[in-house]
Amino acid sequence: MYWHLVVELLQVLVQLGDILDRGEDEIAIMSLLRSLSLQAEINGGAVFQVNGNHETMNVEGDFRFAELGAFDEAEDFIEYSNEHRGDWNTAFIEWIKVCQRWKERRKRSASGWTPWNLIEMQKRTMARSSLFMPGGRLACELARHGVVLKVNDWIFCHGGLLPHHVNYGIKQMNDEVARWMRGDKNKNGTLEELPFATQGYHSVVWSRLYSQETLDNEIESYEICGILEAVLDSVNAKGMVVGHTPQTVGANGKCNCKIWRIDVGMSSGVLDAIPEVLEIIGDQVKVIRADKRGMFREDMIDYFNI
Repeated sequence: MYWHLVVELLQVLVQLGDILDRGEDEIAIMSLLRSLSLQAEINGGAVFQVNGNHETMNVEGDFRFAELGAFDEAEDFIEYSNEHRGDWNTAFIEWIKVCQRWKERRKRSASGWTPWNLIEMQKRTMARSSLFMPGGRLACELARHGVVLKVNDWIFCHGGLLPHHVNYGIKQMNDEVARWMRGDKNKNGTLEELPFATQGYHSVVWSRLYSQETLDNEIESYEICGILEAVLDSVNAKGMVVGHTPQTVGANGKCNCKIWRIDVGMSSGVLDAIPEVLEIIGDQVKVIRADKRGMFREDMIDYFNI
């Protein structure tokens, strides 16, 4: 998971996806982000999320990277939301406050392995599936967020925006993903098919063109930076921020700082790395790094002008 703070007049927080498949507190993180969004709106700011490949994988029913505790959380959350007698929205927002208590309660009641564990696992898998399948409660929550976001003159996406994505249409990609996640039916009365934005390793949620090590190669970087320039020109943007590929050297900018790769693998389910934040104010970009205690300090900020 990775966080990016964009500030210009108002404070805007952008989260670039891959909340899912990163531990056993996924719904809690989704709940936290919704709560932060409500707080930001009250104070004149905003919190945006962009869906990544792991969000789309889970809506497809691909749970291979989910931890066992995440299935437990799904079952606990459904039970908790049922206690709210249909007020799902309140249950979702409040889950961040109560999830730890439910987790501890489950651990206290856990027993050793029995043949019934298989049935319990099937129940938890069904719980997760019901939440994330197209039209499921959490799939509809994800549908509130696009796969490409433009804030001022910066583009934010999980994998990377390429020329054929621009030709297809950013709004069309976002709309198709939203309809698919909501479980909408098309004009033929059937469910929406897998959207263009999620298909293949060159899609906007899967592409690693801008985030792989080839940008360190002078010849290949020349070509890739040329593609980036063409994309930015076509959408009237000065820079792009992407995630998807963990950067072991920390958040970094390439192509004259017009592309920022900011996945540092800080989730416990990835590299458990020290948190970093990208801050953009006008033409100045800052990479803010935390110390080993998770504290952000002035002497751990790198400044870049673009």
